[in-house]
Amino acid sequence: MFTGIIEEVGIVTKLVGSSSGALITISCKKILEDLEIGDSVAVNGVCLTAREVKSDSFVADIMPETLRSTTLSELSAGKRVNLERALKAEGRFGGHMVLGHVDGVGRILRTYPEGNAVVFEIGVPPELMKYIVPKGSIAVDGISLTVQAVNIHGFSVSIIPHTLNTTVLQYKNQGDTVNIETDIIGKYVREYLLNLQENTSGKGLTAEMLKIYGF
Repeated sequence: MFTGIIEEVGIVTKLVGSSSGALITISCKKILEDLEIGDSVAVNGVCLTAREVKSDSFVADIMPETLRSTTLSELSAGKRVNLERALKAEGRFGGHMVLGHVDGVGRILRTYPEGNAVVFEIGVPPELMKYIVPKGSIAVDGISLTVQAVNIHGFSVSIIPHTLNTTVLQYKNQGDTVNIETDIIGKYVREYLLNLQENTSGKGLTAEMLKIYGF
């Protein structure tokens, strides 16, 4: 599990693709301090496993499904990526629960300054909108953010200077794509309520039902 607090921005030094997937090499420094083979690393919000750890970089496999469903297929040598190691049990939980399982790819519709921040408006596939709520948590390229507003096209987030200066968002422009992971808690709650409704003959959520289930 991750928190969405980016530790550093790495640089892709090599991406070799084949019919069976791809092999990516990322140059970095901070996360190599205690990274071991088999450890999980979120790369632009995508959970990858380190298969080789060098003095100045690490190597990871990318399977075909990941290439199809994320923006990692768009990477090439020289591109910058957000990096975060998996959370340790004694670690500080500064963001929100991020699994590194991308739900879909969004596209930056526009950006504009607002006070000391920069607002990013991001369009997402319609099927993701049911999991996105105002003031809820969302991960954009692995960054833990708070949804500022929701509209028919997608949502907006407000980026503070620190986040902008320490993540790949500083290099993003209108039209660029980003990985989106919606809040895991919201997904489970929605699915639970839908299943509950189906199992009660379509009566929906009632006071009687809540009492039966101990609420």
